[in-house]
Amino acid sequence: MISDKTKGELREITARYPESRSALLPMLHLVQSEEGYVSPEGIEVCAELLDLTAAEVAAVATFYTMYKRRPVGDYHVGVCTNTLCAVMGGDAIFGTLKEHLGVGNDETTEDGKVTLEHVECNAACDYAPVVMVNWEFFDNMTPERARKLVDDLRAGNEVEADRGARICTWRQAERVLAGFPDGRADEGPSAGEASLAGLRLAAERGWSSGAPKPTGDAPPRGDAPNGAASNGATSNGGGGKGQ
Repeated sequence: MISDKTKGELREITARYPESRSALLPMLHLVQSEEGYVSPEGIEVCAELLDLTAAEVAAVATFYTMYKRRPVGDYHVGVCTNTLCAVMGGDAIFGTLKEHLGVGNDETTEDGKVTLEHVECNAACDYAPVVMVNWEFFDNMTPERARKLVDDLRAGNEVEADRGARICTWRQAERVLAGFPDGRADEGPSAGEASLAGLRLAAERGWSSGAPKPTGDAPPRGDAPNGAASNGATSNGGGGKGQ
């Protein structure tokens, strides 16, 4: 049940935006922080506060995969199974965790601790294969390390992300995503070796912004050879898909 305290905080969120309906995304995160998912009551409350229909709110809640329509466990464990992570071992990790936890995709263990889900790319391909716990990164994972990770979570052991803060519960993380900081924003490293290697290379070669300048016979960007149009435009001057 949505408490009066949460309803007050939902109103507080709406006041942050010139157009109140822009507040819907963080409001849904706040609903999840209390209910563990986007509940029917949460949809109705958000709709009433924003003068929207329940159907409009539900359409948003079902479009974005971070919003769940059934309760999530204390720890949402997402295994990336997009192409790069998959070929680097993501499929093997996901299969191992399904067997180890005794659950399938988007299912929760009987003790309510872990919800397992294969997730789309998390823009961390240089650390593949990647596992996320409540949206915190665990890089260069292996099946063995993944098993230990979920065992530690279920046992209540303190777990630190590879790039980020100590792992809190799903509901606590959802409250942060709703815009109520927990004071841990600067906890833990925010970048790993793979990211810093690129930064060092740029510093060594004096790259201050943008891509390196072309060398040799390569034409500068925008000066396509033989009169061909650039930037996705067609040769007759019409707009192409790249625009």
